[in-house]
Amino acid sequence: MLSIGQAQIKLLEKLCNAMAVSGDEGEVRRIVLEEVKPHADEVKVDALGSVLVRKRGTGKKPLRVLLDAHMDEVGFMIVRDDGDGFYQFATVGGIDARHLVGKQVIVGKDHTIGVIGAKPIHLTTPDERKHTIDVEAMRIDLGPEGKAKVGDRATFATKFKRVGPSVMSKSIDDRIGVAILIELLKHTPKNIELCLSFSVQEEIGLRGAAVAGHYFNPDLAIAVDSTPARDLPDYEGRENYTYNTKLGLGSRHLHSACTHHQRYAAGEIPRRNRCQKQNPIPVPPAGRRRDGCGRASTGACRCPGGLGLRAAPLHPFPHQRCAGGGLEEYSQSLARHIA
Repeated sequence: MLSIGQAQIKLLEKLCNAMAVSGDEGEVRRIVLEEVKPHADEVKVDALGSVLVRKRGTGKKPLRVLLDAHMDEVGFMIVRDDGDGFYQFATVGGIDARHLVGKQVIVGKDHTIGVIGAKPIHLTTPDERKHTIDVEAMRIDLGPEGKAKVGDRATFATKFKRVGPSVMSKSIDDRIGVAILIELLKHTPKNIELCLSFSVQEEIGLRGAAVAGHYFNPDLAIAVDSTPARDLPDYEGRENYTYNTKLGLGSRHLHSACTHHQRYAAGEIPRRNRCQKQNPIPVPPAGRRRDGCGRASTGACRCPGGLGLRAAPLHPFPHQRCAGGGLEEYSQSLARHIA
């Protein structure tokens, strides 16, 4: 039976500590290639940089199943050198600027440590303090000796750590999906042709997944990702049906415009995934990679899924948090579904 032990947690740690801001996913791609090559029948890197993997099944025409997880993360890109170690930057992907000032970052391939700064509060006017600081007014400070080049990527300088039954890190979205796909490749059911897409540039427009869908032309496509854990106190007393997820209660299978077979949303998935405790099925806004991975020329049936995650990237604290047991539950859930 597929299980998650210390080796898999160590792999997740290695993946999360790597930097792979959208458009510069090389660090994670190298880890993925090292892990998948011994277990795959076909491995290629496409023109965009996604890693496409195939494990052939038995029989004349086995079901072709595509699982997609994105390698990239939200972050920043250096756009101007202001001198004295100050660098103007742009955000890459969906980032909430309210939480950026004072955060430590790593910059470039050498992972140079810096901090995001802005005008000190002592020098601001009362009116300025009423408004969110624009990203254009912030700078990454690398110190007088710090060096970066225009175009260098940067991300939060957060290291993976375990806190009780949970794990905390940057970029759990979607390194947890990447780790799950690697583990599933080692335990592929013999009756299917398993296709894996470790896609690039999801955070800026699901670019890699759309290409993978056309390349593989799957019968079934599943996006393996995270989803916001909407489990903070609700002062209005209303249940949230958009992201009705809680940390530690397992994975969710999300129904939206991209799930065009009702049985996968309301019947077949809950029946197969007996350990799933999250109910009811949430209905998030359609879009992102959940649509892109199924845009194959065959019109593949597609179903998105996600593991509950606190502090998702649109609300980017340096730490994201998920329940450690959810990694095993999600892996087993997917294994049952595709078998």
